[in-house]
This record gives sequence, structure tokens and C-alpha cells, in this order.
Amino acid sequence: MKKPDKRWTIRLGALALSAVMLGTVAALAAGGSQNDPLITLSYLNQTAIPQIVRQVEEKTAAKQKELEQALAVQISQYLAQAGQNAGNPSGGSASYTLVSMTGGQVMSLGVGCELLPRIGTVTVRANTSPALIDLSTGGTVDSGAALTKNHLYMATIADRTLTASGDVKILVRGSYSIS
Repeated sequence: MKKPDKRWTIRLGALALSAVMLGTVAALAAGGSQNDPLITLSYLNQTAIPQIVRQVEEKTAAKQKELEQALAVQISQYLAQAGQNAGNPSGGSASYTLVSMTGGQVMSLGVGCELLPRIGTVTVRANTSPALIDLSTGGTVDSGAALTKNHLYMATIADRTLTASGDVKILVRGSYSIS
């Protein structure tokens, strides 16, 4: 008896494998038509979509809570910092502060400090010229000069002082100290 040729065995095996693959592809392609869908519309509307929406809402709520907590921490830090600056008359500030001085008191101005004399007379002292910049006129003020009421001034160099002559009220923004 003669042994079967190996080539025929390989050919028959390849043919059988091809038939199995074609059958699998045909079976997969047959499911999922409009008349016979893989997933029904009612399943999507009643089960899948509500689950997805619930998961999204849960994750969104968790993220919102996390962001609210982070915002609350930032707000409390800001308020703490603002409270420290409000209680510190020699500190800087982003808004104007009404400062009252009596005769003979001296206010030392930091660089960038802005002031607007409202009531009374103040005299500026400085070792160099100009002592202050008059932002209202665009000019400069030399040491020893009295400041004009309702003019906005800025100290652009360190070591500038104001001396009050009587009761004085000044709006100040920036770094200063009173002695």
C-alpha cells in the first residue's frame, strides 16, 4: 500500500481551515442587520444609556466637589492674607487706605507708594531730588514743599517722608509706616 502524498494532506488541511474561516465570517456578518440587530434600541434606551449617564454624573459630581474644596482653600488663604494686610498699617494694599495723622507725626513711604492728601497740610522730605512725582500734573515735587490737596503723588525712590502740620487725612496705597 502506498503512503498518501504529503502535499495532498497539506492541501486538504488548508481547504478545511479556509472553510471554517468562511463559515465564521458569514455567521458574524449575518448578525447585526437592521432587522436583526446585535443590540436592540430598547436595550440602549433603557439600560446602556442610563448607566453611562449615571457614571458621568457621578464622576462629574466628584470632580465638582474636589474643585469646590480647592476653591474654598484658595479663598480662605486669600482672606487670611487680606486680613493680615488690613490689620497691618505699615503693609501694602491694593486699595486706598484712609490714614489720619496729627501734627508732628512722620510717614515713611515705600517705593511705589501712592498718596492723595485730603485734609490738612503735609510737607515732603527727601535727601535727593525729586522727592515725589505729582501724577496729577505730571511734574515733580522737591524736598521741603507742601503737597497740594487732591493731587495724586507717587514715591519712586526710597527714603521719602511726610510730616503732618496739624490734623491730616491722606488716602494711601502701597507700603508705608507712621512714627
